[in-house]
Amino acid sequence: MKMKRLSFLLLPLVLLTGCIGAPDGKDYEAVSPALNIQTFFVGDVKAWGIAQDRFGEVVQRFIVDIDGRMEGNTLIMDETFEYGVGKGPASRTWRIEPDGEGGFIGRAGDINGVARGENYGNAFNFEYEMDLPVGDSTYTVTFDDWFFAFDENTLMNRSYIKKYGVMVAEVTIFMQRQN
Repeated sequence: MKMKRLSFLLLPLVLLTGCIGAPDGKDYEAVSPALNIQTFFVGDVKAWGIAQDRFGEVVQRFIVDIDGRMEGNTLIMDETFEYGVGKGPASRTWRIEPDGEGGFIGRAGDINGVARGENYGNAFNFEYEMDLPVGDSTYTVTFDDWFFAFDENTLMNRSYIKKYGVMVAEVTIFMQRQN
């Protein structure tokens, strides 16, 4: 009986913490500098990041080399990963194009379906689903991915990874244009 009561009391706390963290894009619409991902990622970009589990433990530390180019109205980003802690994909290629309604559609080989993106002043939000390998298992999770421009050469990226709407991990990445 005590365990049932404890579960009943903890459930709202767990659900609340699963909703904390992700920004509201409207808060960034008037913030400068404006971020245009189709210009920021053209050329060479270097990124340094960490992934933390829900307890705050760093489970990945990585460096990413990004080579971006435009082909017509499609941004193509070839990413190459090097890990200092943990494991992950060695590479990924994103293809990002306008959706015709003011937003963006993105595709990559390890993304389920399409990623949907939207600009908000100095912020850009990308939402997508991915099958994420963890140990010997694979979990389908959603990414709520936020990019924030500091200036024309510097971005900070924050990704909130959720399973059933509950945050299970976070990724923080610093990105800098190299050209």
